[in-house]
Amino acid sequence: MSEPARVAPGPGTSAATAARLRRRFLADLPFTPDAFQTEAFDAIDAGHSVLVSAPTGSGKTLVAAYAIYANMAARAKSFYTTPLKALSNQKFGELIGAHGTGSVGLLTGDAAIGSRSPIVVMTTEVLRNMLLAGSDLLEGLRTVILDEVHYIQDPYRGGVWEEVLVLCPAEVSFVCLSATVSNAVELADWLRSVRGPTEVIVERRRPSSLRHHFAVHRRDEETTDLLPLIAHGRPGSEGMRVEQAVRRAAQTRQPAHLGQRRWRGPQLPVRAPRRVEMIELLDDKELLPAIFFIFSRAACDDAVRQCVRDGLRLTNRTERAAIRAIAEAHTEALTDDDLAVLAYPEWLEGLESGIAAHHAGLVPAFRETVEECFADGRLKVVFATETLSLGINMPARTVVIERFTKFGGAGKAPLTSGEYAQLTGRAGRRGLDPEGHAVVLWSEETPFSEVARVALAPPPDLRSTFRPTYNLAVNLVRTFDRDRALQVLRRSFGQWQISAAGRGNADLLVEHLERRLAVLAALGYVEGWRLTDAGQRLARIYHECDLLVTEALSGPILSGAEPSVVAGVLSGLVFERRRVRTAPAAGPRGPRRFGAPPPPKPRGAGGDRLGEGRRRELATRSALLVEQADALRALEERYEVPRTAEPEPALATAVAAWARGATFGTALGVAQREAGELAPGDFVRTARRLADLVGQVALVAPDPALAAAAQAAQSQLMRDVVAAGALPASAIAAAAPS
Repeated sequence: MSEPARVAPGPGTSAATAARLRRRFLADLPFTPDAFQTEAFDAIDAGHSVLVSAPTGSGKTLVAAYAIYANMAARAKSFYTTPLKALSNQKFGELIGAHGTGSVGLLTGDAAIGSRSPIVVMTTEVLRNMLLAGSDLLEGLRTVILDEVHYIQDPYRGGVWEEVLVLCPAEVSFVCLSATVSNAVELADWLRSVRGPTEVIVERRRPSSLRHHFAVHRRDEETTDLLPLIAHGRPGSEGMRVEQAVRRAAQTRQPAHLGQRRWRGPQLPVRAPRRVEMIELLDDKELLPAIFFIFSRAACDDAVRQCVRDGLRLTNRTERAAIRAIAEAHTEALTDDDLAVLAYPEWLEGLESGIAAHHAGLVPAFRETVEECFADGRLKVVFATETLSLGINMPARTVVIERFTKFGGAGKAPLTSGEYAQLTGRAGRRGLDPEGHAVVLWSEETPFSEVARVALAPPPDLRSTFRPTYNLAVNLVRTFDRDRALQVLRRSFGQWQISAAGRGNADLLVEHLERRLAVLAALGYVEGWRLTDAGQRLARIYHECDLLVTEALSGPILSGAEPSVVAGVLSGLVFERRRVRTAPAAGPRGPRRFGAPPPPKPRGAGGDRLGEGRRRELATRSALLVEQADALRALEERYEVPRTAEPEPALATAVAAWARGATFGTALGVAQREAGELAPGDFVRTARRLADLVGQVALVAPDPALAAAAQAAQSQLMRDVVAAGALPASAIAAAAPS
């Protein structure tokens, strides 16, 4: 790693050449760029890195488009990184449309297409892994676009962005795109310290203005109204009067019975509008299409079902035919049995009515159908969890927030100003809507004044969450001498913020590294400042449980296991149990969620293709993995290192059954019996993540038999519904081969 230096000037070797390039780029645009975009173009032409902090939907990606255009003209390579596979897939398709089929590649955990193309889209983790491995794909790289760079504060993945920025060769320039944050200048100061000349460009104006509303249903008039949430920079006066009326009425109410939630006394003067009431109001005011954010997958599915049951239909015959055609194209690879398990007819009925759910519990083919139909304007209402706000390009005229509280790591809490800005950033479509609309529904638990306070609050500061991992520790040992390795940590944004604040130990991250190294030394991964064979294996494992995975490669946990058993045991390091009800063993069940597996049918034990011997083997090997994790966690506690997550083996049998060729419905039924309620999308996502992990194991396992079993497990996992929708078929066909 070299010191930061001025990046070589942009593709133009003179001002005249740069001007000609700019004119050609602008000539193809159907609009005139905003001032902040032009300022960013100037920085790129000067060969500088640039940080653009601007609201969602303001056109930050045009800056990336210009950097890529300039590099293509100079025959230089560009990497476009995103935090999400779905966003990478979306950007891949857009760039193919702009630059042609042979110019764009894609690298994610699910796909490797055209890796030597002049433009390669990838998840940020893939680039980090390339840097640590010293990949030859980095040759000729001129610019890295870091999309959604505010992910640097993500508690689980944020450190990846810092590793990329610190480890990338000095001659590489960066285009960093971030949502609005308060401390963009601080972030830019740090970027200059590690990347050289960096321009910071902050745009706080939205491409379309945003009107904030508060929705109430007045009981006395039986009307649903939209009240101004903010007026002249202050909480709206009408909303404050409603809050005072609610407070007065609440003071006269008493619980009907001790410990019950029912009340005795006068009703409150307002209630939250019902979903159909809200949709009809928005339709009357021509404020559709709308995204309703609901912080529950089941509630999203129930909302669609309720609207369909109430006879709500927002599409005409032509739109319904187009929606059906899109749905059939995306689900073409799924079998009839898969579609039956996914409740396809019920899901399609909602779609054709112009209403859909969007959340991580849906299989990719369903989610991508919703995204395409909404982007084309055929869907009018989407009920979504907050994951929709994290990068997928699905703007709407209106965003509705049903509840202003959500559950997080610390329990139930109101939305923060950053979360509110992220959600409402989807309101207002550039070039279509002169203004966007954000609507918060009344709720007794969150007063109007609190909602207004959050809406008026400035965006939050960006805080680093960087901490060295075991994988980073061994790669620092492998790549640098001790002094240079410590310098890498001291140049992180985390250490920058610690030092700037003057709080705590000025070498806190170095201390974290030393503790990790002590654990690794105790287990035989490092000797002094040198890696053992085990340490070399760990350097190529990129996973949250990297050390535990590497420990499992030696000894009895996986030794002699067949592919399905390898997959089942390692699923314990990938599966994350959600906080949901465990499915009842028998008896009546409530309404099925869209795509939820049907109730398990009485059957013989052989439906999962495992047999009792294989089940016992899975249980025994999974128990050994848990024992290994307990020993590691005890050692980590001794050295004051954050403890590795405990394995969750509940999905082992279902995964093994899938790997042995069981149907999707059978695998989901096994998962439901043993792991509790599990959405189809969760199973697919777990299987894909597991396929990535066993692929890594196949490359580093010291036992050739285990390596072969892991490689076979990868192909057994990536089939049928798990493989479907990883990429649009047209994009795969169009991409250049690797």
